[in-house]
Amino acid sequence: MFIQIIGVGKLKEKYLIDGIAEYAKRLKPYLKFEIIEVADEKAPDSLSEAEVVQVKAREGERILSQIKGEAHVVALAIDGKLWSSEELARELDQLGTYGTSHVVFVIGGSHGLSDEVMRRAQQRMSFGRMTLPHQLMRLVLTEQIYRAVKINRGEPYHK
Repeated sequence: MFIQIIGVGKLKEKYLIDGIAEYAKRLKPYLKFEIIEVADEKAPDSLSEAEVVQVKAREGERILSQIKGEAHVVALAIDGKLWSSEELARELDQLGTYGTSHVVFVIGGSHGLSDEVMRRAQQRMSFGRMTLPHQLMRLVLTEQIYRAVKINRGEPYHK
């Protein structure tokens, strides 16, 4: 299986980079894993609703340009479905069992994901109603993917 995370913006914090690198290294024996960063739109803090839509649209174009046609897309969104670690593991297992070999998780920028990206996604997943920094979500998601792999293989890690 090939799993990608597409995220808006460049990670700068060393502790996040190191954490993601550790889980990516742990995933290496089990699947192909890649993180793609797309540029975020530089914009002032106070934007009108129309300007927010424009920012999300430009970031969305960059995201969509990175998604291959056959990929199964899961958008991270506050209004998405709450999955337990076991449910994520089952979902990845089911996708692989029924012929989906390429899964892309998409994490938007500070304003979220564009309507176009949300329409491209086959599923929406939420980590809860709390707002978390999108950079931190890359680490949390990478760890959860690793946990799902270990669950599916029946190997120790998940508790």
